[in-house]
Amino acid sequence: MDTLSNVKEFVYIGVLIILAVMLMLCLLRAVLGPRVADRIVAVNMMGTMVIVMIAVLAVKMNEGYLIDICLIYAMISFLAVVVITKVYMGVYRERKIHEKEERTDA
Repeated sequence: MDTLSNVKEFVYIGVLIILAVMLMLCLLRAVLGPRVADRIVAVNMMGTMVIVMIAVLAVKMNEGYLIDICLIYAMISFLAVVVITKVYMGVYRERKIHEKEERTDA
């Protein structure tokens, strides 16, 4: 049993390290992304990875309340991405209307 526990701990730590590296790469994409859509997708992916990290910690530490935090974080992350997308679409629409008005004035 002791060997199995050690292997499980090693796997949990390995998964958390891999997720942390992927989280940093997503942060890099969110900052350097050439388009706003890339940034939105990166932020959404970062939220998903944080949810998975919390779930892995919940299993590793045997704490059930962390799963509830995962669910709450998932809802907040979803709403944040929806709001960011809505704002971006409004800005995009305003820019297109402004460009159309400039073309008709010239």
